[in-house]
Amino acid sequence: MDAQAGFFYLFSAVLLYAALRVVTARNPVHAVLHLILAFSQAAGIWLLLKAEFLAIVLVLVYVGAVMVLFVFVVMMLDIRMDTLRGNLWAHLPLAAFVGGLVAFEMGAVLMTGFRGVDEARPMGPALDAAGQAIAYSNTRELGKLMYTQYLYPIEVAAVILLVAMIAAIALTLRHRKDTKAIDAGLAVRARPQDRLVMVKMPATQMAPVPEPVAEPAAAAEEKKT
Repeated sequence: MDAQAGFFYLFSAVLLYAALRVVTARNPVHAVLHLILAFSQAAGIWLLLKAEFLAIVLVLVYVGAVMVLFVFVVMMLDIRMDTLRGNLWAHLPLAAFVGGLVAFEMGAVLMTGFRGVDEARPMGPALDAAGQAIAYSNTRELGKLMYTQYLYPIEVAAVILLVAMIAAIALTLRHRKDTKAIDAGLAVRARPQDRLVMVKMPATQMAPVPEPVAEPAAAAEEKKT
């Protein structure tokens, strides 16, 4: 067994363990963290298949953005797992049926779906008319397809993610009565004349303070004695 096969079995074993812990972990935060581990191991398998771009996208998009959002949503929602686990055994037959159906479909596709398909062969570098190699980039070609032929599906996916983010914020938004909040709309609509009002008042002159009268010398001497 070479190193590539060893890494494949290592990534696969950790991936299966992480996927099992996703559905069996009692703490939802632990389940999300195991899902992040599962995505990272899947990215490692993509690297073994020489699909570097897909592996990087899997790590950046799912592990770096989506799963972090899941962690914050799960922590802010404060899910009561004891109440959810009360009906676990009631839904177990349906869950087992759905899982078995998915496993059967995947096995049917893997066993019979690829028999008539030719095996993929590595392609050499593209050559021009003069026989020289042409600089080719898979990432550049994927970008061209994404923003030309598949532009509308990507925009629809972006809108769906935006709606999901707004819904998550709306679900976790709680108005607290012990905090003082300022309406930003009122602050923006305020005018300078509403903030400061100049009032013209008549000028007033204060009365002069009378000077102290000097006491006679005889009275001052009597006070000293």
